[in-house]
Amino acid sequence: MAMTYESLVEATRDKFYPIDASAVQGTMAFQINIEGKSGNGIFYIEIKDGKVSVEPYEYYDRNAIIHINGTNWLKLINNKLDPVTAFTTGKIKVDGDVGAALEMIKFLK
Repeated sequence: MAMTYESLVEATRDKFYPIDASAVQGTMAFQINIEGKSGNGIFYIEIKDGKVSVEPYEYYDRNAIIHINGTNWLKLINNKLDPVTAFTTGKIKVDGDVGAALEMIKFLK
């Protein structure tokens, strides 16, 4: 399957919608900036009142922006890429609250 922006958003929804986010107080929101050879795109993941949304838009009132290429994003959400390793090796860059970004990724375990 060719990796498209749409397929990345779909894969993200498939991974995040089943998670139990009921412990999250208030709102956590992350903008994901997909960058690289496989194309560019922006979408967001919002966890609000225990409910997860993934939408293909920019999100201005966010905890962090995550910059990553499509291949590494798929590896990350499928637990094939360790988030801390990805961060320390520069495969993922975070503008904003790094702790919150890692917290969000822990939901996928």
